[in-house]
Amino acid sequence: MRNLLSVCVPTYNSGRALERTLRSILDQDTDIEVIILDNASSDDTGAIARSVDDPRVRVHRNEETLPIGENWNKAVSLTSGRFVKVVRAGDLLLPGALDKQLEIMGDNGIAICSSKFQVIDEQGEVEETDLGLPNLLGRRTARALMRTVVRRGPADVGPTAAAIFRRQDFDRVGGFRGDLIFPMGADLIARVCAFGAFYGMPEVLAAWRDSSFSPCGQTPTVSTLTEMLRFHHRLGAEYPQHVGRGAVFGGDLRLARAAAERVRVRTVATVLRRPGRLH
Repeated sequence: MRNLLSVCVPTYNSGRALERTLRSILDQDTDIEVIILDNASSDDTGAIARSVDDPRVRVHRNEETLPIGENWNKAVSLTSGRFVKVVRAGDLLLPGALDKQLEIMGDNGIAICSSKFQVIDEQGEVEETDLGLPNLLGRRTARALMRTVVRRGPADVGPTAAAIFRRQDFDRVGGFRGDLIFPMGADLIARVCAFGAFYGMPEVLAAWRDSSFSPCGQTPTVSTLTEMLRFHHRLGAEYPQHVGRGAVFGGDLRLARAAAERVRVRTVATVLRRPGRLH
């Protein structure tokens, strides 16, 4: 019998956090399948995944390490459910998350829903909570979502662990585009939303782990700003009816301010280390 929901856990060298991620998924009171795809890890990720004694879990391993976008797309390709959630190893689902989101997705006019989220540290302690979805609570159009993502940035949409979407829509947009790592999840959410409405849930249903092994956390600031610039203009070019030049300009202006602040901080730090440069 086909499961209604598939939860994907693409993972790479994240053995220290994988077990807790899986527990947060398997403790949900929902009929699911869980797909773990080990991206040829060199640590104990594979052993931890295989040690899970639960018939709902299927473990796969790549023979060689794939780029993150390819790995995540392969994980989704292994699913059989009508709905899909992708949980990065290290992130968590909070109790009741899956049932609450499946209820929302029962409305076929909703293409994708996402919840508010919290940020946890490497030990699992909550650093911040009730984050994300500014002006995006409740039912919102694709235009409202895309404009918010471009103007404010992908962080306000939250991690993929907070979202759920239909597998058929994922396939229709071609899955994740891994050429832009930092906005990769938000990019998928925006494109899937072109097939229906977005629904923002006020509940905090997921936790994003701020960790040293997060691909986004390892992306240099300059690279992040460059990726975001490309993201704005690509989304604007592909969906001009939703984004518009004003939204793209607003997003670019935000990035320019962030770049200026980065230069200011680095200049101050340099002067403090070498005060003679002032003379």
